[in-house]
Amino acid sequence: MPYQNLLAIAQDAAKQAGAAVLDIYDSGDFTEYSKDDDSPVTSADYKANEIITQLLEEQTPDIPIMSEESEHLCLTDRKNWSRYWLIDPIDGTQEFIARSGDFAVNIALIENNQPVIGVIYWPAGESLYYATKGAGAYKSCAIEEKQIHVKAFNDPDNDPVVIAISRRQKRENVLKRLDQDRTYQTLPAGSCSLKACFIAEGKADFFMRLGVTGEWDTGASQCIVSEAGGLIRSVDFEPMSYNERESLENPNFVITGDQTVDWEGLVNYYVDDQP
Repeated sequence: MPYQNLLAIAQDAAKQAGAAVLDIYDSGDFTEYSKDDDSPVTSADYKANEIITQLLEEQTPDIPIMSEESEHLCLTDRKNWSRYWLIDPIDGTQEFIARSGDFAVNIALIENNQPVIGVIYWPAGESLYYATKGAGAYKSCAIEEKQIHVKAFNDPDNDPVVIAISRRQKRENVLKRLDQDRTYQTLPAGSCSLKACFIAEGKADFFMRLGVTGEWDTGASQCIVSEAGGLIRSVDFEPMSYNERESLENPNFVITGDQTVDWEGLVNYYVDDQP
C-alpha cells in the first residue's frame, strides 16, 4: 500500500481517537490508574488505544502494531518486522490529568527501523501535524493547511535560541547544560510531541528531554521534525533507533531545529552526572 494511503489511514485514526479523548477530557469523566513504573494512565488512554488499534487492524491487517498501552512482545518476536505501526494513544497523560490541554495522539509507521510516516493530532488545538519521508512536513488546522519548516537563523552562532520546556521541568536543569555565553528564551509547552511540533513549525528551536520515555514518544515526532529540517538525536548526538533492542526505552535526547547551528557545541549535557 502506498505511503499516501497509509498516511490517510493514520490521520483518520488519530483524529477519531483525538475526538473521543477530547469528549472525555471535556466531560472530566475518566478514571486514573498507575502503571507498574508508577507513571499515570487513564481510561481515556485505553479508549484512544482501542479506537486506533481497531481501525489499523481493519485497514492494514498485515502490518503489526506496537502501542504504549498494549502488551509488548520480546525482541525475538518482533525483530524481523520490516514495518509496523508505533502508537502513543495519548502523549502527555499528565497534561490531560492536569487539564492543560497540551496532550496529543501519536501514530508513526516504522520501516526498516526508522520512521517513514508521522502523525500527531492535538485535539485541544484542533491541529494535525504530519509528514511522510521525502515529502515534507505539514500542519492542518481550521484556518489553513501548510507546509512547515524549522526557523532559519540569520546568525547561527549568536541568534537567541528558543527552548521548548515543560511546565513541570526545572528551567535551570536545562540551561546549566547549555553554552552559558548564548542568549536563551523559553517557550512553555506540554507533551514531548507538541514540543517537537513547535520546533518543526518554527515556534521553538531546541528541546532536551531528560528522563524515561519510550520509542512511541519519538517515532511520529522524528519523522515530522526531520521533514521540517530538524533532527532528533540522543544527548550524545547519536541517531535514535527503533525496534533494535529488548528495551523500548529511549536514551535522553535532544530535538534541534536549524541545522546550521552547532547544536553539539552548544550542549554540555555532562555538566553533572544527574538530570
